Amino acid sequence: MMDEPQTADHLPTPGVAIARTLEAILMVADEPQSLVSLATAIGAPVPAVRQAIEALVADFDGVAPGVDGASGIRRGFELREVGGGWRFYVREEFDPIVRDFVLTQNPTRLSQAALETLAVIAYKQPITRGAIAQIRAVNVDSVVRTLLGRGLITESFTDAETGAINYETTELLLTHLGINTLDELPLISPLLADGSKGFDDAQ
Repeated sequence: MMDEPQTADHLPTPGVAIARTLEAILMVADEPQSLVSLATAIGAPVPAVRQAIEALVADFDGVAPGVDGASGIRRGFELREVGGGWRFYVREEFDPIVRDFVLTQNPTRLSQAALETLAVIAYKQPITRGAIAQIRAVNVDSVVRTLLGRGLITESFTDAETGAINYETTELLLTHLGINTLDELPLISPLLADGSKGFDDAQ
């Protein structure tokens, strides 16, 4: 049976429509999104986007009725401003649970792509996603998400000028490798068949 068309009484208000559209975009965004970039993406004025973001933050925090008018319920995630942009994050108190879930739901063995990306981060950290992609010459978005979920890398800091997130390895990686510091990593050049010096020439 086909859905009945919405009547004027049931159509979302412009503010609600903007908020839900932003929510959908932010669900798939890998980097924090500025108000200007969000406004451009959905074709809405920046003030309207700012107002919708504020409504979403209050909605997810459960401190006010949601953008649809329902009573506020605190969510397990939050909309956080980082480096001049907005992005969804798991609430800090749920980090251990989510980390354990990811580790138990995913196979222990990393793919070749993940291992190569992890090597780039280990030897070049702190490094942005864009720089990793440039070195590997492939898109690394999903691989970086996998490594984050496994707890092998973490977000180190956000560049104040570009808004790009820099990544670095965690203590968990050192534990898996059986070393105490990154200084104990082997030199990369003897491991490369072409005799190059590694990642030093990569920008």
